[in-house]
Amino acid sequence: MAITTSSDAITSSPSSTSLNGLDGVNFFLAGMQSGFGPFVAVLLANEKWTQQNIGLVLSASSLAGLLSQLPSGELLDASRSKRFLVALGGIIVAVSALAIALWPSLLVVFAALGAARDHRGFLGPAIAAISLGLVGHSALAERLGRNQRFAATGAVTTAGLMGAIGYFLSYQAIFLAGSGLL
Repeated sequence: MAITTSSDAITSSPSSTSLNGLDGVNFFLAGMQSGFGPFVAVLLANEKWTQQNIGLVLSASSLAGLLSQLPSGELLDASRSKRFLVALGGIIVAVSALAIALWPSLLVVFAALGAARDHRGFLGPAIAAISLGLVGHSALAERLGRNQRFAATGAVTTAGLMGAIGYFLSYQAIFLAGSGLL
């Protein structure tokens, strides 16, 4: 007789509220993140930044995000509350969007973009860890696929919405919407 110790041996299933909440997290976080791509360059060009400065801040913040992945992974492994890290990531994105909208100077934009990209080192793995804790190993592949569907839908929906906001209101309004203030 073999003794099973995996998380799949847990007989309780996750509540629909927990699973729907995870769907919402994937939808809205991906949507918030989509505002930092091409919209940053458009806002900065509208603020009369040179192409060199735009390229510098985007490249440097991307490099900072890449370099943060190892310590972010360590933070995730050490953390007992993955939900807290996901919430912290959402707050970081919202504050970064607000900072870019209100103070589009070189130092502020670099710091905001760096912070927004730094959280990606733990956000995806934290959501995967939460997913594993909810559904177990046997249903993880299906859950990760569902997470990705909601993330992609959120990114497309938000990109279209932010494009409309930028067209009808202003480029700054895109980041105010991304911060939740619009």
